[in-house]
Amino acid sequence: MAEKVNKTYRYSYEEKMKIVNEYYNVGGSTYSLARKYNIPRSSLLNWIRKIRKNGYIEKEETRGKSKNGGRISLEDYKERYEILKKYQAFLKAQRERK
Repeated sequence: MAEKVNKTYRYSYEEKMKIVNEYYNVGGSTYSLARKYNIPRSSLLNWIRKIRKNGYIEKEETRGKSKNGGRISLEDYKERYEILKKYQAFLKAQRERK
């Protein structure tokens, strides 16, 4: 079911979604689901919290990369692109002055 990594287990995205969907659709308690699938209840609670907050669970673990889990929204990309365009225009103007 889960891949053992060092002393911890890593659950696939499909496994996480299956268990969280069972929580929402069947209505079992977190305690009973944790016992049924032999997972820590805290892990299950974290998955449920992420679903409530984001609407999804990250497919890749991105711990320690940034505050928002390493994800960059489309708006961030657009903003960065605009900043880059302005900076390139500034550099071009600087070169033409010389």
